[in-house]
Amino acid sequence: MFPAFVRGLSCGGIILDESGPSVVKTGTSTIGITFNGGVVVGADHRATMGHFVANKSVQKLFKIGENLALTTAGLVGHAQSLARTLAAEVSLFELRRGAQMTVKGAATLTANILSGKPHWVQLLIVGVDPDGGSVYSIDSAGGSIPDTYCATGSGSPYMYGVLEDGFSENMTRNQAVALAARSLSASAQRDAASGNGMDLAVITLKDGYVQVDQSEIANALIR
Repeated sequence: MFPAFVRGLSCGGIILDESGPSVVKTGTSTIGITFNGGVVVGADHRATMGHFVANKSVQKLFKIGENLALTTAGLVGHAQSLARTLAAEVSLFELRRGAQMTVKGAATLTANILSGKPHWVQLLIVGVDPDGGSVYSIDSAGGSIPDTYCATGSGSPYMYGVLEDGFSENMTRNQAVALAARSLSASAQRDAASGNGMDLAVITLKDGYVQVDQSEIANALIR
């Protein structure tokens, strides 16, 4: 049984109460898209408490390595704790091995952490390595699924409508950024748990993790 105080702030609308997690609703909107040479990853800014918009500038996109990023949906405390843990583990791996962790390795590490002690989150591990760009969707119990693109959260049905129409193999960096921005904008228009702007980042082997400027996002949305 979960105590009533567990009910609280979430970056994705997961609400637990004294009745337990019989129904887990994952709000928010996060996205990962592969393109020719890298990946684009992003998330919206809204945090909710039930139907109340509790915060309009929550961080849901985390850099956990020069070649790796994490997006989070779920309880804020669990998400922030996982982001700190993963960033530390990736850094230790690189110090010990003298090489960057692969995307699959980071996804496996995350899945192992969650399978040992489930968190109320839904995650994306997104990044690049010598095998190319990858996107892994990871559920709260540690299930890990790779794909060329993925959208999570309650805004995902609206994002997938844009993604299915606009995605193609070997997209350019600019095409992928524009598609991610349009997808997150679509979810913000229709999903009450998503919105208040977005963060986007591009990851390539050459440049590593680079945040996309808000002016570029705005330009992509008016084209």
